[in-house]
Amino acid sequence: MTLDQVKTILGAEVISGSANLKMEVKMGCGSDLMSDVLAFIKSDSLLLTGLTNPQAVRTAEMVDVKAICFVRGKRPGQDTIRLAESKGLPLLMTELPMFEACGRLYRAGLPGCSELKWSP
Repeated sequence: MTLDQVKTILGAEVISGSANLKMEVKMGCGSDLMSDVLAFIKSDSLLLTGLTNPQAVRTAEMVDVKAICFVRGKRPGQDTIRLAESKGLPLLMTELPMFEACGRLYRAGLPGCSELKWSP
């Protein structure tokens, strides 16, 4: 699924990385616990989170997340946006709660990290 499709499905706003909307994500993961992201997410994923501090970007970089979508209308601060831009990590934001955002993406065909056996 492309980030452009994610944007449409979630009614999301692109905060940064609009040039990367054709980028593909292979699966999705929703979590506000970065320790769970480190433990369970796979590379080439979309991370849905309400955590808007720079740690979310640093964690995403460590596990090769392709993009972050902030849920519940949470907008990251400029420090987080600048860090993501320096890493080439697209950021989106949706007003949807995490449960609904994940559900819409799953219904549209984006698998969860536990379903897909993925190796880079």
